[in-house]
Amino acid sequence: MRRREFIAFVGGATVAFPLGGAAQEVRKVARIGILGFAPGPFVKPVHDGLRELGYVAGRSAHIEYHSAEERSDRAAELAADYVRREFDIIVAFGTPAAHAAKYATSTIPIVMMVADPLATGLVASLARPDSNITGVSTNSPDLVGKRLELLRELRPDAVRVGFLGAANDPNARTFVQATEAAATSIGVRLQAVLVTGPDEFEGAFAAMVKERVNGLIVQPLLVGHRVKLAALAMRHRLPMVADQRPFAVDGSLVAYGVDHDVLARRTAFYVDKILKGAKPADLPVELPTKYHLVVNLKTAKALGLTIPQSVLLRTDEVIE
Repeated sequence: MRRREFIAFVGGATVAFPLGGAAQEVRKVARIGILGFAPGPFVKPVHDGLRELGYVAGRSAHIEYHSAEERSDRAAELAADYVRREFDIIVAFGTPAAHAAKYATSTIPIVMMVADPLATGLVASLARPDSNITGVSTNSPDLVGKRLELLRELRPDAVRVGFLGAANDPNARTFVQATEAAATSIGVRLQAVLVTGPDEFEGAFAAMVKERVNGLIVQPLLVGHRVKLAALAMRHRLPMVADQRPFAVDGSLVAYGVDHDVLARRTAFYVDKILKGAKPADLPVELPTKYHLVVNLKTAKALGLTIPQSVLLRTDEVIE
């Protein structure tokens, strides 16, 4: 996406418009800036939620979206641009995007969707954020133990497990620590590898294979590379367990976590509340209450694995 373009949604269509005079003139409508750290499937759900609440792009709202393409410097630049152009609210997806927005402004309200807002200091408290930022948490680091248990059910002989994380995510350390603790508790050795981008995936897999890992846990922020990661995992015969449904749809063996579409849609609720006068500091951060398990039987067959009945009975969706 070129810098001087934004994405507006009209009905079900996606239309690109140049920034400039026309955009600058829209001042009586809500100006909502969406900032994603990595390309992801969250834009449509948040747009749908906004539309249901009466924020129609091009009529009652000016909705603009940019992706930082996994670059922290780009996230900072985009957040600063929203602030410079005096947007009413910023919606940030991904911990690095939320930090970029928080650094850019202490006055413009920020609605976030991140893994763990407490761990990296985005909020002082989940109950009372006490700042200009609030939103929803995927609570993903707390679920790594469940993912490891699933991996052991699917691969009982797994004694070494790899963890692939994003080095440019402030939550990476939280994920590694949580995964290490879970691994130790069940007698599994963890091989954690952090990458700065997709060009390091090949080397990361080579390092894990060298350590003879029997499976792989993937950090959520890498969802934009799920197809490439699934292909690498298949090539190296590694069962891969992730958190979001799109991972499993595109080849991961299992996905266990929250429904990100539902949470992305919930950010619209916060946007609406704030635009109607609520203060972010007074809006508690929302935690997920429902989790889903998705199993890809095609991937299991290709890996020569049989999914135990105990797992299938708990599965919410099977990809065949």
